[in-house]
Amino acid sequence: MAINIKQLIFGKALNPFQPKLFQSLALISFFAWIGLGADGLSSSCYGPEEAFRALNGHPQLAIFVAIATVITVFIIALGYNQVVELFPSGGGGYKVATQLLGKQAGLVSGCALIVDYILTIALSTASGTDALFSFLPANWAHFRVMVEAFCIAVLVILNLRGMKESIQVLLPIFLGFLLTHIILITYGIFQHGVGITDITVHAVQDTHGLITSVGIFAVLAFLLHSYSLGSGTYTGLEAVSNNVNRLAEPRVRTGKVTMLYMAISLSFMAGGITLLYLFYNVVPVGDKTLNAIAFQNILGFSLIGHVGLVVTLCFEAGILLVAANTGFLAGPQVLANMAVDNWLPHRFTHLSNRLVTKNGILLYGLAALIILFVSEGKVSWLVVLYSINVFITFTLTLLGLSVYWFKHRSKVSKNWPWRLGFSLLGFIVTASILLVTILVKFTSGGWVTILITGLVIGLCFVIHSHYGYINKRLRQYDLLLAPPLDKKTLAAPVFDINQQTAILFLNEDRCVGMHALLSIQKMFPDFFKNYVFLSVGEVDIESFSGVRALNEMQVAVEKNLDYFVEFCHQHGLATEAYTAYGPDVIEKLVELAEKIKDKYPRHIFFASRLTFDEDTLFNRILHNETPLVLQRRLHAIGEQLVVLPMQFDRVENF
Repeated sequence: MAINIKQLIFGKALNPFQPKLFQSLALISFFAWIGLGADGLSSSCYGPEEAFRALNGHPQLAIFVAIATVITVFIIALGYNQVVELFPSGGGGYKVATQLLGKQAGLVSGCALIVDYILTIALSTASGTDALFSFLPANWAHFRVMVEAFCIAVLVILNLRGMKESIQVLLPIFLGFLLTHIILITYGIFQHGVGITDITVHAVQDTHGLITSVGIFAVLAFLLHSYSLGSGTYTGLEAVSNNVNRLAEPRVRTGKVTMLYMAISLSFMAGGITLLYLFYNVVPVGDKTLNAIAFQNILGFSLIGHVGLVVTLCFEAGILLVAANTGFLAGPQVLANMAVDNWLPHRFTHLSNRLVTKNGILLYGLAALIILFVSEGKVSWLVVLYSINVFITFTLTLLGLSVYWFKHRSKVSKNWPWRLGFSLLGFIVTASILLVTILVKFTSGGWVTILITGLVIGLCFVIHSHYGYINKRLRQYDLLLAPPLDKKTLAAPVFDINQQTAILFLNEDRCVGMHALLSIQKMFPDFFKNYVFLSVGEVDIESFSGVRALNEMQVAVEKNLDYFVEFCHQHGLATEAYTAYGPDVIEKLVELAEKIKDKYPRHIFFASRLTFDEDTLFNRILHNETPLVLQRRLHAIGEQLVVLPMQFDRVENF
């Protein structure tokens, strides 16, 4: 029953070697637009509002902010088109900064993205709940955080089932939001079609009067301040470049089409809503969002108008929920990419039976919940934290592209001056927004996101240093314990299943397996006549990037097993080997153990694990605890597993 319930909630396990699995899981442009573009589209629910509120008594300037917003959306989107083209395997801002500016710049970009996607979940959920509570009784407000926590829990479960399934579930909400808002924005603007010219003329005249009064630089500073506080509008545009590897072939074309969908839809929504604020003289009223006020003015106060408003705001709340889902879709990919480069624990590269990065999804869900409870779901505070981090990544990405086009100007097409100029323009725009946002909002919460991101960067440095030291020593131990074998081939000794058999679980570190094998011979001299090796090739985020990567992983596993078999044969030891592949190493190892345990009646299972002088939580998080978990699982089926410690800093004394 427990298994059935688990399958009902999370779905059946997927076979990573199933033919055409990649094609079935890959996203076409339309689904990518929904899953990865909803974050950008949903920002029209809060980004334009923040910019309009900052105009503070000068609403006529909104028309210039709207124009600047539309232009900026296309500048950033076209910049990320170049990222999709240059990095078709995904990785986005993290890989761009790493490969074009250096590892340290990549680390900063990656950490900014990690915090950004956590805030994507928290901010979108909080903003969606605000939209929902805009038409509910005021005394219900204390239920907001509980509703937000429930929404995050639902999204965690959906994403543990798989990326495509979560998108399909949220598809009706996305389409409903798109339809209602296109209709309202189009109707609202055309209703004022006759007066658009007059409004534009008045805006120019009022702006001219303001310049005469306070000076052009003061007006420009005022406009830049408002424009920068609406920077939340542009968030989410980087999500496609982070997940190009999840797109349908041809990936680059799919990515570019998706970016076009995102740019057109976001510029229409953000620019159109900003104009509605101006056309309908929207002013803040209580806890209502400016969108709610503008749409109410368009729909009127009749019963039908009220129903229409409720439906529209429900779809706004829904699209923000879909946007929060983008954090779960794109965020774990950033964790996985950084874990592959040893900046984060390797467990973030692991996939579940549904071939999703389970550990990353759970981490993002927990972190978003903490942020929501600490901030009490205050959107205005979360927007500040959010916009700073995403523009760190934007700025580094566009700087990296500028460096690339300049360095490769002689190797690329004649259009390189345009590409370089465009990248530099994007860099100047995003860097300016970042600088203004930090200066203006530093004391209002900006320092918090800088502190959090700085702490994450520091932690990554510690983890990277630790893994670097461990990997260096393991390579030294490979030379000590697992040197190259003689090329001579000896006849394999006869395997007698009735003799004492040592069954040894292996991992990818050859020296660890050799340490275990030599330890068994040292502890039980001449006792075991047979040796059986079990190995599981782990399908993680790196090996699941394509058929070629899966094949390379299989070859590496087989090569490692062949080494142990040949070593035993050259030392007169009878041996056999078994292998399996899958995302859940523990499950596959237990399956192998159950499969062969009756074949060798006189057997003992062995495994080896790295141990350190200090058994700290830090070491346990960074290093796989597979042997201990495997021991508990084998005990449950009545089998004994001896875990042999490999004291990391004392191998030379072995």
